[in-house]
Amino acid sequence: MQTVEQIFSSSLEEKKSTFLSFLCPIEVMESLHVKLKNEHPKAAHIVWAKRYFNEFRQIVENNSDDGEPKGTSGPPVLNVMRGVELVEVGLLIVRYFGGIKLGTGGLVRAYGSSAKEVIAAASLVPFVFKEIFTCKTAYPLVPRFEHYVLHHGLHVKQRLFESDGVIWEFEVSEAQKEAFLSFAHPFEREGFCCL
Repeated sequence: MQTVEQIFSSSLEEKKSTFLSFLCPIEVMESLHVKLKNEHPKAAHIVWAKRYFNEFRQIVENNSDDGEPKGTSGPPVLNVMRGVELVEVGLLIVRYFGGIKLGTGGLVRAYGSSAKEVIAAASLVPFVFKEIFTCKTAYPLVPRFEHYVLHHGLHVKQRLFESDGVIWEFEVSEAQKEAFLSFAHPFEREGFCCL
């Protein structure tokens, strides 16, 4: 499975219609959709598809034809996403109508091609499940833990400074969590604990 960590875009022209494609991380899809509606008020359609995991690690899929004939735009985009095993992403396509009708087959091809182009232009990365991990360190340990975090590329979601130490909230893969616990274990007597 693959995903993206930033927004990628591409454009395609088919019989004078312009298709602007945007591939994005799932967490920014809604705000990007709103932004595209505001930036492209004269666009005929903004078609979208998305694939993401629910809390049970099941893939959830959804799509919208946004006024195009049923099944001619959202489903072809979703099928392209399935084909390259994209997860935790959204794909939006803004269409400006060029005056020539494409027909149902033409629409399916145009939207599918637009999805393929933006995916080809994107930097895809392997998808890894991440979890939230929380621990606490006494203040004398903070510099050592900051050094570890910096040199091992851990994503700190939040740090809370309390009277007796710092609470760390990380977003980590299983492998990152195991390596971190191996590093932290010797410090349990000095003020490290998992929460």
